[in-house]
Amino acid sequence: MAEVKVLIEGYAKETKDGWTSNSTVTLVKSNGKNIIVDPGFNRSKLLNSLKKENLETKDIDYVFLTHDHPDHVLLAGLFENAKVIDELYVYYDGTIAKHGGVIPGTDLKVIRTPGHMEEHCSLVVPTQQGTYVVAGDVFWWLENEKQEVNINKPDNDPEHMNLQKLVASRKKVLEIADYIIPGHGKMFKVKK
Repeated sequence: MAEVKVLIEGYAKETKDGWTSNSTVTLVKSNGKNIIVDPGFNRSKLLNSLKKENLETKDIDYVFLTHDHPDHVLLAGLFENAKVIDELYVYYDGTIAKHGGVIPGTDLKVIRTPGHMEEHCSLVVPTQQGTYVVAGDVFWWLENEKQEVNINKPDNDPEHMNLQKLVASRKKVLEIADYIIPGHGKMFKVKK
């Protein structure tokens, strides 16, 4: 069975000049593979978190990207041996191949979760404790915002967002998950 650990809890805070943010960075271990979900763009925090797990960048087999916003993906190239996975493909050393909805060599499922962005996807991770969904920005909260699950909550990126698709993706994730790891905010248990 897979193991899940949040390495960096995601945060997002609006400032007078823009944003201070980093995505939640999650380590998933499955069938001897180390997978980083959304490596973010805070290099020092990421490297320190890996060190605490006795891992180096060369030890990561896959980098899974929920979507292509820089606060989620900027450090993807840091992992010299990793194959990069998005909603449809595996990218490695100049090749692109379809993954068929599963991270190769694991039982981790890739599901489409559009709304925040059209190409958004999430990772479904079965564990002994229950099913985790690393959901990226299907769910996210600003710093100091009360973390309530409201499937109709508008997204802060209306230029790319499709609220109807986002609501459908939120419902889908809530049905699948026992635990949800949001793009920004604390992991939470789903009340069934």
